[in-house]
Formats: sequence, C-alpha cells, structure tokens
Amino acid sequence: MTFKAEYIWIDGTEPTAKLRSKTKIMGGTPSGDVADLPVWGFDGSSTSQAEGHASDRVLKPVFTCPDPIRGGDDVLVLCEVFDIDMTPHASNTRAALRPVAERFADQAPVFGIEQEYTFFDGHRPLGFPEGGFPAAQGGYYCGVGADEIFGRDIVEKHLDNCLAAGLGISGINAEVMPGQWEFQVGPLSPLEVSDQLWVARWLLYRTAEDFGVSATLDPKPVKGDWNGAGAHTNFSTGAMREGYDAIITACESLGEGSKPMDHVKNYGAGIDDRLTGLHETAPWNEYSYGVSDRGASVRIPWQVEQDRKGYIEDRRPNANVDPYVVTRLIVDTCCTALEKAGQV
Repeated sequence: MTFKAEYIWIDGTEPTAKLRSKTKIMGGTPSGDVADLPVWGFDGSSTSQAEGHASDRVLKPVFTCPDPIRGGDDVLVLCEVFDIDMTPHASNTRAALRPVAERFADQAPVFGIEQEYTFFDGHRPLGFPEGGFPAAQGGYYCGVGADEIFGRDIVEKHLDNCLAAGLGISGINAEVMPGQWEFQVGPLSPLEVSDQLWVARWLLYRTAEDFGVSATLDPKPVKGDWNGAGAHTNFSTGAMREGYDAIITACESLGEGSKPMDHVKNYGAGIDDRLTGLHETAPWNEYSYGVSDRGASVRIPWQVEQDRKGYIEDRRPNANVDPYVVTRLIVDTCCTALEKAGQV
C-alpha cells in the first residue's frame, strides 16, 4: 500500500511569498499524526531561499490533513523551511510566531481571518468584459444571478474541498467587486488559524486551476474606484470575551507609539494602495478605532458594545498578508497590554 503526500511550503519570494508544493510517495497508510511524516528536502535556489552553490533546504512537516483533490488516503502536508543545520530559514515566519503563541497561551488568544481574493480570467478579473468595465460596484456584494456573480462554481468547490480537508472554514460570500470573493477561517488559535489559512489558500489556487482560472491576493487588483482585497483579522482573548474594558485596552494598545506603523508595514505589500481612506478603509498612516465603523483601522462590532464583551476586527491587513506575521504582531501587542493592565 502507498499514499501520496503533497508537501506544501512558503517560499522566499519578495515582497510577497508564494506557495510551493511537491509530491512524495509514502509506504503504508497515513496515521494522521504529523510526527510520523518524515522531513524532506528541496532546491532552495529555485524558490529564492538559497544560492545555487549550497541549495539544499529542509521541509519539516507541521500540519497535515486529508487531500480532498486526490482523495483516498492521500494527504496534504504543510511544512516549515529549515536550513540544513535545522535552524529556521530566514523566510520561516512560523518559527517567530511559535514562542509568542506559547508565551501568551494562558490568555487564550483566538483569531478569525476573512480572506478576500479575486478571480482572474487571463489578464482581467472574472466578470469584467473584454476591453472594458462592468457596471459600477454595489450589487455584487453577496449578490445572486449570472449578471452579478462570477465564479460561484469554483467557490463552492473550494468550500467543499476545505471542509473535506477538515479545515476550520466558517463561511463564504461574494465581495464588492465582480469576481471578488471571501472565505473565513476560524475561530482558532494563532498557529491553527495561520496553518489552516495557508492550506486553504493552496486549495484555492489548486481548485481554480482545474477551472482554468487564477486566484490572486493582490490588495488592489483593479485601480480606480474599485474595492481592494483585505484579510480582516478578528481577534479576542479570554478577558476580551468576558469584559469590555479589555476590548478598549486592546484597541488602545494597537494605536500606542510606533505600533500603528510597526503593524501596517508588515500587513502586506502594497498596503498604501488599498488603505486610502476610501472603500471602507482608514488611511494607512492614521490609526483609529470605533464601534460599527468600517472606515476605522479597528472596528468594534456593534453587538460587542451592546454585550460589553466579545472581539475586535483589525481591518488593515491586506489579502496578501502573511498570517503568521499578523497573528504574531496582534498577540504580542494586545496580550502584552492586557497583561500590564492586569486584564488576563
């Protein structure tokens, strides 16, 4: 008996990393335990992770799930990248999240990430007419009908694939621009939500491939009066889920000192193209928070103010943000502030 293991990793492409994968044929049947999967290697000189004269890099499995594309006993295997001395490679942002997640685990930080993306048919967004533009945005968001919705068959297949893989997908919806969609991952812990978002992204690209369509996380896929694509990041801790004072502390901490710029510069390449103050965004160089305000940097949902507990939504991260980076920054900033305030 054999099975196929698709080893997936994040490469060293800058300014936005890409996903890579290759197949390993394994003997026996998968146990479901990532510890039973062997380390493997790859040519880092072809992924911007090594020079040609010393190109070997190591893939260490960290998350595995059923492979819904191939089915049967086949599995997907998300890996961290290491140098041959087994130190984390410079591109391995998961390694930096691990100690932060462990340090603040007693605060029970939880994330839900809303991944927006855009389908492209060749050089134009799916649904855009050849050589022109569709009707102005407005009716496409959560719309229905062939005149307003483009790519639903791909979206439904992607959703089914994510569910078959056992990922924590919590919903999907059509977005503001034609050919633009969103899926949500979470609520999950920092490492879980990040691992599963990366696998869900791989499944998005792989699913769309079968339809001859590409998916992009470009934060501003069409210039002009069209919405960009973000990865709105919902966050809470145990204290925030129990009381409103912790909500305010978290919001205030994200705006203290250099924190706004420390975060924004790591929230995805091209963020100044998307965070303009228009199209439900705050300006990239200003920080604000408010209740039910989608023009603020951080939104407190109206029901959170009403219930006096819950979560906050950081609306700044781009669609192309690295989830390992955004969760690390938010946990470190907010949990440190809550700890100092005695709100844990």
